[in-house]
Amino acid sequence: MADSLMTSTSVVSGDISVPPGLAVRPQPLGVFALPLGYLLIPAGEETEAARAEMLEGRLPRHWPPSMRAHELAAAGKRDAAIAALEHRADPVALYNRFVLDPDGVDPDELRAALGEFAILVDVVLFALGRTDMPPRSENIHGELAAAVLSAQATHALSDGNPAAAIELLDHAVEAAEPVSAPLAGLLLGAAGAICRDSGDDGCVSRLQKSLIALDGADGLRVARAEIHMCLAGVLHEHAQQRPELLATAVPHYHSTLQLIKRTDAPLVWAAAHAGLATVYLTMPMVEASGQLRLGVAAQSLRSALTVYTRDEHPREWASVQLNLANSLVYTPSRHHKENLVEAVELYEAILETRDRATDPLGRARVLANQGNVLAHLGVFDDAKAKLYEARFLFEELGDDDSVRAVRGVLDEIARQRVLSTADEIGGP
Repeated sequence: MADSLMTSTSVVSGDISVPPGLAVRPQPLGVFALPLGYLLIPAGEETEAARAEMLEGRLPRHWPPSMRAHELAAAGKRDAAIAALEHRADPVALYNRFVLDPDGVDPDELRAALGEFAILVDVVLFALGRTDMPPRSENIHGELAAAVLSAQATHALSDGNPAAAIELLDHAVEAAEPVSAPLAGLLLGAAGAICRDSGDDGCVSRLQKSLIALDGADGLRVARAEIHMCLAGVLHEHAQQRPELLATAVPHYHSTLQLIKRTDAPLVWAAAHAGLATVYLTMPMVEASGQLRLGVAAQSLRSALTVYTRDEHPREWASVQLNLANSLVYTPSRHHKENLVEAVELYEAILETRDRATDPLGRARVLANQGNVLAHLGVFDDAKAKLYEARFLFEELGDDDSVRAVRGVLDEIARQRVLSTADEIGGP
């Protein structure tokens, strides 16, 4: 879309006067998260480079003085950003103050002063939860239309209508594509996530197109990582029916970890490590590299546990603990005995969270694994106690295959004890 001036005539409302060319379109609306993502960039030769960079999903290398509030908002310094706009009375500055502090500016006066950008007042009010109804307008296009349609999609989703939300976001993508590929990519990613949650077949396609559109958007690393994670999770889930898809999830987990560090988005980072480890533990061991994958899986699981704690994320913590214990049991190592001892301890910690009354199957499986490891360590009495409880729970649940597996381990323990006794009687 060719750039156009905001208006060719002045708009006067109270003390606010809008001169021609106060803001140039397209604006990078919605490319970044609130509040930065809805701040308008004032027109001027010094702001053009920054506007172009932000439309490409990159933060400016050099912030012009007139965008000091934007720079502070990008750094998370909201109060300082408001202060930077305090002595400016032009409509763009007042609108930007409104985004940062909606109680400090009169919305009606602002709408009258903003010309074609007036609809953004209602977009911001909806985004901030100041109104339950999204804005509507038929006479807008480009990034303004994308912002309005995105708000409407959010409302449709909260109203329990994911199909309408996806359709609205698809229209928002069409509006955004001519002005900002990263904006279109973010909207595609949002639509893809809704498709995933609602079982829509268009999920993978939208997420893949989203990542293509966001390529090179270095200021959106966390958003890109989240989309890679979403796609990895979908492919991982589909691999349950189509195992050949399992390997296709790996590059997306890797991309997530390349884009962000733990401090950027701890839960996304931890989920990527946990997901990558799960894939590696699930892949068949057909090559020597399979053993290396098991080692990488253990490292990733330990990384995930630096974020997932028992108190704050009990479900994720238990799942990762269990996978780590299992990986230690089956990973070849010069320190195999030490790994087995650690696995026993990890299983014991998990048992404290697997209640017999509320999760009998989960408890039984952990007990069976722990009993098996204890048997390998030669701690037969403790192993039998764990295995007896596991067998009882499996019998109660009618899981005959698991009962037979536990009995097999108990029979092996009995055989080992007979052999040990025979050796003691025979002597040297």
